[in-house]
Amino acid sequence: MTRATRYDPKRFRALTWFDATAAFADGSDSPRNYLERCLEAVDALEPVVQAFAALNRETARAAADASTTRWKDGKPLSPIDGMPVGIKDLLETKDMPTQLGCAAMTGNFPKNDNAAVWALRQAGAVIFGKTVTAELGGNHPGPTTNPFDPSRTPGGSSSGSAAAVAAGFMPAAIGSQVGGSIIRPAAYCGNFALKPSQGGIHRGERQATSMSTHGPHAGSIEDMWQVAIEVASRCGGDPGRAGIQGPMTTPTAAKPDRLILLETDGWARTDADSHAAMDELLESLRSRGVQILRRGDHPLIESLEQALVGAGDLANTITAWENRWTLRNLIDNRGDGVSERIKARVGVVEALSPDDYRQLLWRRENLRAAWRMLAPLADAFFTFSCPGPAPLWPGDVPGQPLAPRPTGDAVFNTPSSLAGAPAVTIPMLAVNGLPVGVQVMGQEGDDARMTAFARWIHLNIDPVAVG
Repeated sequence: MTRATRYDPKRFRALTWFDATAAFADGSDSPRNYLERCLEAVDALEPVVQAFAALNRETARAAADASTTRWKDGKPLSPIDGMPVGIKDLLETKDMPTQLGCAAMTGNFPKNDNAAVWALRQAGAVIFGKTVTAELGGNHPGPTTNPFDPSRTPGGSSSGSAAAVAAGFMPAAIGSQVGGSIIRPAAYCGNFALKPSQGGIHRGERQATSMSTHGPHAGSIEDMWQVAIEVASRCGGDPGRAGIQGPMTTPTAAKPDRLILLETDGWARTDADSHAAMDELLESLRSRGVQILRRGDHPLIESLEQALVGAGDLANTITAWENRWTLRNLIDNRGDGVSERIKARVGVVEALSPDDYRQLLWRRENLRAAWRMLAPLADAFFTFSCPGPAPLWPGDVPGQPLAPRPTGDAVFNTPSSLAGAPAVTIPMLAVNGLPVGVQVMGQEGDDARMTAFARWIHLNIDPVAVG
């Protein structure tokens, strides 16, 4: 039995942390008791949701006990001291295997902590488990199901992180994104999530690709920001990057004066009910004095829309080129444990030359220039986080072509990834009883500002349910 059979953003209450800590301070609750409630939810729902690649219950209990003592003594290490947090199984953890959702990596156990994992431990967080990732962070699905309908995908590649938060297993989890792997699954599962500015959180060992980022899923915007800033304040950003900067508490809600509504290639791929929900939401924004600009309102917006045509293929091909040697070695050495999806993608990209890659980078730079040119025109970009509800995923059919997007369509996510820009998804829509997120995106370094806008939208605009 899943946690919910029909999603309504007006009524759904996610598991949160920020509002639980006062009880830890006065002794009426404790991080250990909180953890046990999380474990009870796991025991009840994990057989269906299948969010975890590994769990470390006893280590988590010991960490929660230590946190309980610190809260009792009035000396928590941070506001997230004791928070149970899941870690996507692409990031190394010293006390659990890192198997990357790939059969070829079964038993891989480096016994190291990723930089973000180290920072979480320094802040007192309880590293609760490794969450399922699509294979190698791509789009070949793992076993995880959507908590609101187990016949549907939770999205990917941060499948387990999104589903675990939505199912109430933990208040926050770390995901990663190259194209759409934080924002899309969060949107399908009704979570808040931050895809930081490029390099906003130190990736540790995961430096191989030019567009990957780490970021939190959470049941509240307060927990989302607190996790992000506690991590960034300890491990900083990627080499050569300043990292996320902003207040050590959630940015004060701020009303955007102007938003640019981006259609991208995704507008035509989104169903009529989702468009109806978006239209109602946009009208609510206008009624509160927010001006909505569209592609016909300014030539620079149209220029960006044109630059975004084919953005998904651009992002995927850049990343595939950058991963090709790692994946080729893995296929050559342990090919029986690698999916046909990965093999097919590597086969395509191996036909490219360095000049082809340079051309892709030139296109990306042009897109980034068009993105930056719009900074004076509006406070942020605004659009769907996903093209409608999570799609059904029955599995591949033997003898039939592989489904091209088994974890859903990242069409609304690749623009911010290509631009290196921050994005915050907000659970504002329900379409036929399933979550559909919307997102605000800014200029590089605008992580705190986008969080402030997202917080204002969530506090001041009524969610919309259609169907």
